[in-house]
Amino acid sequence: MQFRRQATEQDGVNLTPLIDVVFLLLIFFMVSTTFTKESHLKLDLPEAAGAQPEQPPSSIEVLINADGSYSVDGRALINKKLTTLKSALSEVSAGEYNRPLIITADATAQHQAVVRAMDAAGQLGFVHLSITTRQPEEN
Repeated sequence: MQFRRQATEQDGVNLTPLIDVVFLLLIFFMVSTTFTKESHLKLDLPEAAGAQPEQPPSSIEVLINADGSYSVDGRALINKKLTTLKSALSEVSAGEYNRPLIITADATAQHQAVVRAMDAAGQLGFVHLSITTRQPEEN
């Protein structure tokens, strides 16, 4: 009886010859490659000419004071009604409802005043609307 273990062959790839071949190829490319120095490359770059970009439309600003009164582009309105605000916005915008509309409310203004301004802008068809706040005015 033989109780010795038999030597088993290990399955796998011996990478030693592959490393030798890669090293020889590296040496060959290093020896056979020549490098030249170019002072500059001449490139013909494309040129484009087009129309000048349009200036963005000026914005319309609606200010809402703490007491809920409105002013459109610095002009105070006589009352707080929706119809008055709509007519002032229509007059200032001259029918150009794609201009940006900025509603700036005093921090202590009632929410209903802001909603009324948004409602007027929506009924007129303004598409670019921003709402901001500012610090309360000191008397």
